[in-house]
Parts: sequence; structure tokens; C-alpha cells
Amino acid sequence: MATPTKDQVLTALKQVKGPDLSDDIVALGLVAPDDIAVSDGKVILAVRIPAERARELEPMRQAVEKVVAAVPGVSKVTVALTAERRASAAPPPSGAPGAASPPSGAPGPSGGLDAGVKGVSAIIAVASGKGGVGKSTTAVNLALGLKAGGLNVGLLDADIYGPSMPRLLKISGRPEPISGRILKPMENYGLKVMSMGFLVDEETPMIWRGPMVISALTQMLNEVLWGPLDVLVVDMPPGTGDAQLTMAQQVPLAGAVIVSTPQDLALIDARKGLAMFQRTEVPVLGIVENMSYFLCPHCGERSEIFGHGGAESEAARIGVPFLGGVPLDIAVRETSDAGTPVVVSAPESGVAKAYRGIADRVMDRLKQERQAAGRKAPKIVMET
Repeated sequence: MATPTKDQVLTALKQVKGPDLSDDIVALGLVAPDDIAVSDGKVILAVRIPAERARELEPMRQAVEKVVAAVPGVSKVTVALTAERRASAAPPPSGAPGAASPPSGAPGPSGGLDAGVKGVSAIIAVASGKGGVGKSTTAVNLALGLKAGGLNVGLLDADIYGPSMPRLLKISGRPEPISGRILKPMENYGLKVMSMGFLVDEETPMIWRGPMVISALTQMLNEVLWGPLDVLVVDMPPGTGDAQLTMAQQVPLAGAVIVSTPQDLALIDARKGLAMFQRTEVPVLGIVENMSYFLCPHCGERSEIFGHGGAESEAARIGVPFLGGVPLDIAVRETSDAGTPVVVSAPESGVAKAYRGIADRVMDRLKQERQAAGRKAPKIVMET
């Protein structure tokens, strides 16, 4: 079967009229080559529209999906309506869609994320200001700690460029379609899991621009049969870029957990993550200090390789809770590489107990935030 190209997709898109029927969406500048990703017959694209018209223009999105699906060699199409504007693009013609700026408070880059995720009571983001601090390992073991507490838990790997959940949870294969566009999440250790790593090969680089990433996140949130879940833990990409900001603004996050190591350099970046959530009015549930200290397995001597207590001091300084420290332990590395997280493979170990303690404090903090805001706390007790 022939492999589809961007040019073929663009040609097909010229069949679709813009919102006001004045011209096609390519001529109007609503979609461009940079907005299209093609890989192994799968096409993901973003159509740029005013945010306030997203619901009204759903038929146009469906028309785009239909014409692209008809291109020879296309096996799957994902279309997102996005309010993101190309900085380098010329302004649209007067009166054309996108000519007016979105009103204050309108949806941001995603333009298509639902107000909530069906069947999910609470969504918690696990974030870090930089990579390499153990955020994904913390997210996995936090999710398993919540599961050990009797909750129904899901885990979304939102790191499109570096998905790690397939390896951390020893899951392989592809998600099964249930009906239409809805996918069944993968499962292991009692967690429902979705990751870009299930949809592309491990060694395939994701060379995507922002709108493509948002399209993928939209699909994994809204086109996966998550529920019923008490908590969905989201392993956020490191940093404070477009994907992180969109998740913070457009997903109804109940709270965020920041992961850092003790040294000053990591804490500088952690502050940026904290500031992003605070500015987007997402409650910061607290800070976790990973690699807090090293306990020698042979002599029992404790060494503070990266310093110690930096995250706890930072939490006290800015007035957010300190959720706990996790020691640097070779068992964490070994179990992570093997896909057997320490909370389930060595539940009585000190590290596993540390993660479960953090999970307990996260849920306590979540209840406090909900009560303080005058909202109903999420249901976290399984019905029998």
C-alpha cells in the first residue's frame, strides 16, 4: 500500500470549505504543512479556529477527518480544532476565521479538550521543572500507592516525546478499539494505563510541533475508556512548555505534585513548575524530594549525595506541603528497568513504604483542597 504524504493530505483538505464558506481551509490558512504529521499511515493534524467556535465547527472537523481518511494509504486520522496561532504566519484576511483574537478566558491551544474526563473523579498531575529527577518513577509508584490504598487508579503518560510507561510497567502491545474512536486502556498491576509508547515503536522519534502533541493528548484523555476511576495520575512532560501549560489550563486538574531532587539546580527549575500551576490556579498538593539520600546496602552508612532537605526547605519557604523524601536506592533502578515497580515487587521495603506514605498524604491534601474550595471531595472509597 502506498505511503501517504503531507502534500496528498493538503490536497485533500482543499475540498473542505472554511467556517464561513468563503474559501477552503488551506487557502484560509487554517491548516499548513507544519500542522500535519504523517507516520506509518496515521495522520494527525490540527485546524486553527477561534476557540469560541470549537463546538459549532465540529461538523467541519468531521469533514476534514472524512476527506483525509479517503487518501490512499491512510489507516487512521486524528483531527483537533486548536486556537493556537502560528507566530510566523501572516494574519488571516479580514473577516476570515481566526482574524479576531480569542476572548479572555477562552480555551487555549487544545481547543478540543472536554471540560472533564468521563468516569474520572479526580485528576492529579505529577510534574517536574526539568528531566532526570525521577518524575516518571515517582508517578508510577504514587499511582500504585494509591491503588494499594483501595482506589481505582489510572495512569496517563503525557510525555509524548519520551514515553516511559510501557517499560516501567512492563506492558507491550497495542490498545484495542472498543467502539468507534474509543480505545481500551492497557492494564497491569491493577492500573489502567495509556501512553504514546503503546501507539508507536519504542525507537520511533516523535518529531512533532506543539499542535500535534496537543492532538495526541486530547485523544488519550477523551478517547480512552478510563472510567470508573477514583484518580487518574498524569505523568506530565518535564518543564513548563506548551503541552504542560495546556494540560494545566484545559484539563480539570484537582491538584499537582512537584518532584525535585535536593540540589539547588533542580530546585530552581522546580520553582518554575510550581509557579506555572499557581498562575493557572491548580492547587499544588506538595513537593516530593526524590534521591533524598543514599543508604549503603553493605555498611548501612547514609550519604547525602545530592544534598538533603532542599525540597523540604523550599516547600516551607513558599508555603506548600512537603509530601516526603524517597531515598536513592538501587532497588528502585532495578525494579524500574525490569518493569516491576518497587511498591508491588517489594511492598515491605523502606522505599515502598515511603511511596505509600506519599500517596496517603496526596489524598489527604486533595481532600483538604476540595473542602477549602467548598467543592465536594472526590469519591475515593470503592462501592461494594
